[in-house]
Amino acid sequence: MPVITCIEDLRRIYARRAPRMFYDYTESGSWTEQTFRENTSDFNKLHLRQRVAVDMTNRSTRSTMIGQDVAMPVALAPVGLTGMQHADGEILAARAAERFGVPFTLSTMSICSIEDVAEHTTKPFWFQLYVMKDEDFVRRIIERAKAAKCSALVLTLDLQILGQRHKDLKNGLSAPPKLTLPTMINLATKWRWGLGMLGTKRRSFGNIVGHAKGVGDTSSLSSWTAEQFDPQLDWGKVEKLRDLWGGKLILKGILDAEDAKMALRVGADAIVVSNHGGRQLDGAMSAIRMLPSIMEAVGDKIEVHLDSGIRSGQDVLKALSLGARGTYIGRAFIYGLGAMGEAGVTRALEVIQSELEVTMALCGERDVHNLGRHNLIIPQGYDDPTTVI
Repeated sequence: MPVITCIEDLRRIYARRAPRMFYDYTESGSWTEQTFRENTSDFNKLHLRQRVAVDMTNRSTRSTMIGQDVAMPVALAPVGLTGMQHADGEILAARAAERFGVPFTLSTMSICSIEDVAEHTTKPFWFQLYVMKDEDFVRRIIERAKAAKCSALVLTLDLQILGQRHKDLKNGLSAPPKLTLPTMINLATKWRWGLGMLGTKRRSFGNIVGHAKGVGDTSSLSSWTAEQFDPQLDWGKVEKLRDLWGGKLILKGILDAEDAKMALRVGADAIVVSNHGGRQLDGAMSAIRMLPSIMEAVGDKIEVHLDSGIRSGQDVLKALSLGARGTYIGRAFIYGLGAMGEAGVTRALEVIQSELEVTMALCGERDVHNLGRHNLIIPQGYDDPTTVI
């Protein structure tokens, strides 16, 4: 087994082993990819304040997210098509998260269904919902999530329409893949991936096929999904979904203080400061740059989480130091999954926890709850999204 010391090690292995169309799906953003790039580069503008001669024993990364005990304040983000990155990907990732002690979030656009993941895990996971025009489908999938004992609903607000991702369009991304000649040539070189996919029955969107009206097989799937994201989603619909769900509600895709205030008004339990990993509005600010203004607006009234751009435990520490209560990793765990399956997801979590713990100690802290702005050296203007730094 290769020596894995950082998330980048997993990404390099993943790039070799995953089919090109699925690698590109993960490792890209919309349009010019400016926001995709700045999600990570803006973390690098925050420097850490080193402290010495401090007792570093008995360090703890343990915390809570929406009242749930976690081994560290990191959840696995919802990622569509995870089961095409590696056979049975959502099941493997959910099992790794459960054993490690962090939340796993299942995407509406997953390959393994809600029921599949529930059958292969022993503790509740979170379910992410895209709001579709088909209200009956939305109602039934919420009921399915309840039946599976999902402990939180993560409602994504920033995908009412699909941002253009050039690579996905050029690759003909779908589940199962569209078998163009270039795609077939590339798939033929990914024998490890291919053997895994041959050995599983899960190759399409398990939450949709057989559940959505008129979608009985993959032939009718692409037209249904292309037309179904609800452009009329507004705060009134959010309130109705909150009532229909009746449990813990996390609103994902908040990137503005005014929207954060609206999320507070509709009674969300937490918000996720996120720009969909740079995959929707290109040219939007990075999540980490928008976090301070959102914390100032609502941080003392609602639990604030952060997603988009985290690739290390140091990134987690920086987000927590700016006030976030929890963070989410998407690409980082997908790199691990595509590289080494379930063991790779576990390794990604181990790497991030180790980096978080060691960095905490070198910053003079022993507990994640003690992290704050005093642990950072923040550039002038960083808190002001209108300032170019």
